[in-house]
Amino acid sequence: ASTVLVTTGGILVDPEFLGNAGGTLTAWAMGMVIATAIAVPLGLVLGSSMRSYLAATTAIEFLRPIPSVALIPLAILLIGRGLDMKVALIAYAALWPILFNTIYGIRDADPLAKDTARAFGFGTLAILRQVSLRWASPFIYTGIRISAAIALILAISTELIVGGGPGIGTWMLARSETGVPRELLYAGIVVAGLLGLAINSIMVVGERRLFFWHQRLRGAS
Repeated sequence: ASTVLVTTGGILVDPEFLGNAGGTLTAWAMGMVIATAIAVPLGLVLGSSMRSYLAATTAIEFLRPIPSVALIPLAILLIGRGLDMKVALIAYAALWPILFNTIYGIRDADPLAKDTARAFGFGTLAILRQVSLRWASPFIYTGIRISAAIALILAISTELIVGGGPGIGTWMLARSETGVPRELLYAGIVVAGLLGLAINSIMVVGERRLFFWHQRLRGAS
């Protein structure tokens, strides 16, 4: 264990590993931005309109169970093996938690608050923006936090399977083929786990600071 810890410390200052870690984080961030940009507006529409949700149900229920890893051959055929392929798979995997949390959050919005806003002359879009979206924002953030972990797992998994440009998985795959000491690979796994832990911890802290008011509102309702 001490050898792995020492090796982990060495990896953390290794320029080659840092560059690969940066590649993973870049793909992760791009995929998360794309997933959020698609899922939130779509979730607002589907959550506020039952007709729209019913119309989209068939497509959603068909696409949602498909594992992102199973789409790797199709993604390679259509996009290639580079960064674009990795980002597309990450965005696809990360989209679903954000989408469903947005839909749930919009539907969970306090009906009394919406009725009050309507009584004051607010239109449908104003109510959606100033009441429903504010109420749903903690749910959306939770979906983003869940998706962040999924996206990191998929990024490294894709790199391990097909490469997809610089990344932690690509680095580990290359090292395993050269017969390096196992401790070096164990250290890479530890660093990947620490990276996921750091991302989740940062987002949990952000959630507590941004949405401390939400539980009080739910209790009052």
